[in-house]
Amino acid sequence: MTHPFPLKQLRFFLTAPAPCPYLPDQMERKLFTHLHVLDGPELNDSLTQAGFRRSQNIVYRPACEHCSECRSVRVIASDFIPNRTQKRVWKKNVDLNRTIEAALASDEHYALLLRYVRNRHPDGGMEDMSYADYLSMVEDTAARSQVCEYRDESGTLLAAALVDQLQDGPSLVYSFYEPKSTARSLGVYMILDHIQQALQNRQPYVYLGFWISKSDKMRYKAQYRPLEVLRTGGWKILE
Repeated sequence: MTHPFPLKQLRFFLTAPAPCPYLPDQMERKLFTHLHVLDGPELNDSLTQAGFRRSQNIVYRPACEHCSECRSVRVIASDFIPNRTQKRVWKKNVDLNRTIEAALASDEHYALLLRYVRNRHPDGGMEDMSYADYLSMVEDTAARSQVCEYRDESGTLLAAALVDQLQDGPSLVYSFYEPKSTARSLGVYMILDHIQQALQNRQPYVYLGFWISKSDKMRYKAQYRPLEVLRTGGWKILE
């Protein structure tokens, strides 16, 4: 893949050590760089495939000194076989209507996001997110970003996902849903739906970000098999 600005000319930076939000008694550091407006989509493709994750116009990956538990993972869409629980979740949500929108902020999405983080992640640092912060999260991007909405038959917004469309599949940046609709397992459903979208678009993968086998918050990603994990020698099937 050819870039107007070769990857070797990117300037990378390293964050100072900070407490890890996933593993106790560990310190994290991140290697990051900025997406350029002119070639942001192509850079996002290449860097995601190399184990980076996007947040606004910054792409980063862990660079911890004493830990290597964070691993990028992606589902092989064509070989994915849902388990019994995932099949039940899919059936529970057949009534939902999915629409794909431009990555633009809205009051409706913002209200749903706040309900979600305050209920599901009250100590995650996003519970007091301002509208300006939310707008930056959604719109400050040089990638091929979009928002997938999920509404019930009455038109009520129940879930949404901010997604980057890579050449080889969707990358789920952040998803949120109505916390009162726990019976629907909407977080699971959105992953299943993006696997279906990848199949429809003849894309091989769905990128799920970082996976940490020792973290309760991250362990769920291993339920989507076959799952590839980025290791030192490249992408390998998780056994």
